Amino acid sequence: MANSRIPAGHPADRPVYVIGGGPGGLAVAYALRARGIRAVVLEKSDGVGASWRRHYDRLRLHTTRRLSALPGLPMPRRFGRWVARDDVVRYLEKYAEHHELEIVTGVEVSRVERTDDGTGWLLHASGGRELTGGAVVVATGFNHTPRLPDWPGLDGYGGEFLHAGRYRNAEPYAGRDVLVVGVGNTGAEIAVDLVEGGAARVRLSVRTTPHIVRRSTAGWASQYSAMLIRRLPVGLVDRLCRAQARISVPDLSAHGLPRPDTGLYSRAKAGAVPVLDVGLIDAVRKGRVEVVAAVDSFEDGKVVLADGTRVEPDAVVAATGYVRGLEDLVGHLDVLDGRGRPVVHGARSPQNAPGLYFTGFTNPISGMFRELAIDAEKIAKALAKGAGESLSRLPV
Repeated sequence: MANSRIPAGHPADRPVYVIGGGPGGLAVAYALRARGIRAVVLEKSDGVGASWRRHYDRLRLHTTRRLSALPGLPMPRRFGRWVARDDVVRYLEKYAEHHELEIVTGVEVSRVERTDDGTGWLLHASGGRELTGGAVVVATGFNHTPRLPDWPGLDGYGGEFLHAGRYRNAEPYAGRDVLVVGVGNTGAEIAVDLVEGGAARVRLSVRTTPHIVRRSTAGWASQYSAMLIRRLPVGLVDRLCRAQARISVPDLSAHGLPRPDTGLYSRAKAGAVPVLDVGLIDAVRKGRVEVVAAVDSFEDGKVVLADGTRVEPDAVVAATGYVRGLEDLVGHLDVLDGRGRPVVHGARSPQNAPGLYFTGFTNPISGMFRELAIDAEKIAKALAKGAGESLSRLPV
């Protein structure tokens, strides 16, 4: 990884600026470099893979090692089938070094806008920098800004409360009563981690019952199935998944997790991916994780649930997700939908913002890393085809 000098603004020196040094940004930078186009990655932290470094300790990729590699560098076999967080970080560091990517750390981009002459993009960055690029790829990540619901009384709650983004491991919660709010993959895995780490009581607050899928069945990774069904009709996939769930996942209705009344793929299309089981099913069946109603409010030091129950845990972990945090960066360009997500991604630029690309802002059931790798190649191909000599080229 190189801490490069930031290029000048003359048209001949205009690279593609890639905002974000996570897997998506690094993959795009490599794919562009492989086509002779200069790409400069701007990363606000002091190293690549910053979001992965902040994740909880036990996290592993839920997609297989072989199908999670980025373009141009396989993941080492020694990482195993389900790659651990620290190994993901090692891989990203090696990826940047191996491909000699041009990365500038400690630079945060606050706003992107068209240059006055309309020939490129002007980036406003920390330290008063103004950088001019021929194109911009936004790869700031799906899990950017922690999201907390507007729960009444939360501001005055005196108990221990943290977003899941600050959770690391179960050690501080050994022997304690913990309420985990949210049953996405993060909430489910943290609940299991707490149980295995010695928490005295673990409750899991659920608003909408999730689809739960075995990560692997008889060696067949669920990712394989997700790849096969992506182009099938949604209704057909919903029916297939419903039949499969009856065979592979026990009915947890008696434990507070009834089977969902909407289809798996229908939900996935709306952005709600299924929970990949890494121990939740057994923990719920054995009563080690207690499923409770959704959180309604906080009052008098207690958590009020939607069914009227009041609980007083020692700690609350809010696994309530993230927002993309793109409004300040590109919101003024009319390129976001009503939920703050890019209106296009991958090889497509918004019609009103040619030369602006987005990657990593969808949550595909076929695997984030795999789709980032595919998007990177598509973006690089589109830029190589459409930019001609307007982008800075690498020396031959």
